Amino acid sequence: VQLQASGGGLVQAGDSRRLSCAFSGGTFTTYIMGWFRQAPGKERKFVAAISRGGSSTYYADSVKGRLTISRDNADNTVYLQMNSLKPEDTAVYYCAGKPYTGAGYYNRYNIWGQGTLVTVSS
Repeated sequence: VQLQASGGGLVQAGDSRRLSCAFSGGTFTTYIMGWFRQAPGKERKFVAAISRGGSSTYYADSVKGRLTISRDNADNTVYLQMNSLKPEDTAVYYCAGKPYTGAGYYNRYNIWGQGTLVTVSS
């Protein structure tokens, strides 16, 4: 399985941006998908996750109401819509996946994309 993230770039505070992550080499609908981010000098942290069918979503408290995860199972793609961006959202964003095992949505992902950098200027 491979993940290819895209959509990062330089934006202004308050702007919106959508990240995409293309999934290949497996059966997308059997995977829970998530987004993580790593700010400069900090550890990688959970941002959002989505269930296999897309009906359930999970978010870090810091992004609730501003970031939205979604997936298109016909196109094998997961998205992260980011609104009202803040300078503290500056980070490398990673998409991740794991087969559903009932072990939760916040950690233990075993498939990772290469990351895409989002820089939010004030």
